[in-house]
Amino acid sequence: MNTASQASHTDVRANILATGQRIMAWKGYSAVGLNEILTAARVPKGSFYHYFGSKDAFGEAMLQAYFDEYLAEIDRTMATPGLTMAQRLMQYWASWQQAQSFQDCQGKCLAVKLGAEVADLSEAMRRVLQNGTDGIVSRLATAIAAGVEEGSLGIDGEATEVARSLYQQWLGASIMVKIGRSAQPFETALATTRQLLHITA
Repeated sequence: MNTASQASHTDVRANILATGQRIMAWKGYSAVGLNEILTAARVPKGSFYHYFGSKDAFGEAMLQAYFDEYLAEIDRTMATPGLTMAQRLMQYWASWQQAQSFQDCQGKCLAVKLGAEVADLSEAMRRVLQNGTDGIVSRLATAIAAGVEEGSLGIDGEATEVARSLYQQWLGASIMVKIGRSAQPFETALATTRQLLHITA
């Protein structure tokens, strides 16, 4: 395969993944058929199996691509120059709230939208979700520990446990936002986050 063919192969695959992510973030996994994704991506149905062996294999690849980008975005946020680590963490939560509050609170987070659904459908997808969410908690814990060291925040307990509690809290708030079609749960989550991190500014 020459360089041009490799690029074309990568572009088509990435297009299918991005299209599927956009549609499934809105409708869920089971409610979306391959025909809908491929029509929207303008890819012939016969070509799908050149890239993915099944819908579940596609779902696994889609979740992996999502978490790869999500974790990279966290890394960029936690490396924002000119800010304390406390400010970077609050910037992360602000971005979370913005991403989950658009289009009547439908949100763009696949962990929120697909977590409970696909964890019971596919062990492979459940593992990707587990690894991805573990990666998020790990990065948050590292940032929290760095914030404690620099003095921009404080915690009671271990950084990993605080990070896990915060992540679970924001996941729960995101679900309640979807149920109530109100961003109020995020206000509660934000206030609790400030308390747990001892951030007053």
